[in-house]
Amino acid sequence: MKKLRWAMDGGFWDLDMSTPRTLDGLARPVPAGPLLPLGLSRGTRLSRPKQIDFMQRFMWAPFVPSYAAHPAHGFSLQRAITHPFGENLFATLLGQFNLQKFVSSVKEGGLTQPSESSWLQSFGRHLRNKSLYALGFCSELLLTPDDTVLVSIEASGDKKKPRKKAVLHHKFPQHNLTVEAVSPGLFVDKSGTYWDVPLSMAIDLASVASDSGTSYHLSMHHNSGSPKPFDGDQTHGVPATLLPGLCVKSAFSFKKNIDIWISKAQKLKMVQPYDMFLSNPHISASGTIGAVASVSVGDNYVMSQVEDESQGYKGFSLHALRGKTAFLADIFGSVSFTAQHGNFQRLFLDLTRLYARLDFPSGSKFLSGTTRLAQDLYNSQQPSLEAVQAICPNATLSLQQQVTAFLSCVFLQNI
Repeated sequence: MKKLRWAMDGGFWDLDMSTPRTLDGLARPVPAGPLLPLGLSRGTRLSRPKQIDFMQRFMWAPFVPSYAAHPAHGFSLQRAITHPFGENLFATLLGQFNLQKFVSSVKEGGLTQPSESSWLQSFGRHLRNKSLYALGFCSELLLTPDDTVLVSIEASGDKKKPRKKAVLHHKFPQHNLTVEAVSPGLFVDKSGTYWDVPLSMAIDLASVASDSGTSYHLSMHHNSGSPKPFDGDQTHGVPATLLPGLCVKSAFSFKKNIDIWISKAQKLKMVQPYDMFLSNPHISASGTIGAVASVSVGDNYVMSQVEDESQGYKGFSLHALRGKTAFLADIFGSVSFTAQHGNFQRLFLDLTRLYARLDFPSGSKFLSGTTRLAQDLYNSQQPSLEAVQAICPNATLSLQQQVTAFLSCVFLQNI
């Protein structure tokens, strides 16, 4: 529930994506325009190896299945071994066996030898195929109550370059600081193509999120080396924002919540709500307005050339082509409405929730579209479809209904 609520607020941010293509289980989105990488500022989370270890210990799953709809990956089985070294150091070894690839190799090679020893030798020969295996090591060190260092390395038997990552999380009283270095860094674009960047480094400072008030976000990213497709199935050119260069992004926003009605009815005594974030029946509305700016230096300076420039809808930008420098700034806004009935304490039908939101991701694009639409109406011309689309916000509608204590149906519609 908490994750769903957080994800629905992601209209203005680049959010991490979960992926079964790597043992780490994470892929960064290809940076788009002035959007900020919110995933970095989320602070420490339960890593993929720890998630698998949790399933093994408390869900009686000796092997955790993983599936990627790609011929080179397919269906795999994963197993983790975690060992604590004192109270401040944890080490996890994660192994993966590609079962689908093994079955395919057996079918192609065959086990047709007549003698039992030959059959075992053929079976063992297939098992010795190094491309079936992947191995990852993850270590988490708690330096202080506010500092966490995560170091990981993973390698597969298909001769791909090992992936190494180092992350430092520091908690300030009202801020979160994250420093990350990945080699190679894994990114995914809107078409679903994965890219490896030889070296990706990032520093992210964000104020602690709150339901109401001001917040700001500052991040700096540096990519070096020539990006390559992760699986070798390149269908289009390399995204410009992954090219070598330095990019600095910042955002400032103000959010205001208004409680129209809050239930004062008493909750069931001695019964904990299934989700504290959804425990109070209420009707509320909220609004957010903010500004975002980005500066890029290097080969990735073309990031300021927005897709809609050809139609005349673009953010405020300055280009310094000689120095390969670009500046891009814009404003954004959002309004939302929430209505909830039920305390989410009873076993059946104790939660009904309606959520609606309108996002205006680009204020300059909205202003440009409004100007074009006004000109068309003034000149007694039929408004263009592009101008109407430019002023239309992104709409999100969600209806959530609890069926039982462990089953909640969510219907989410983006318009």
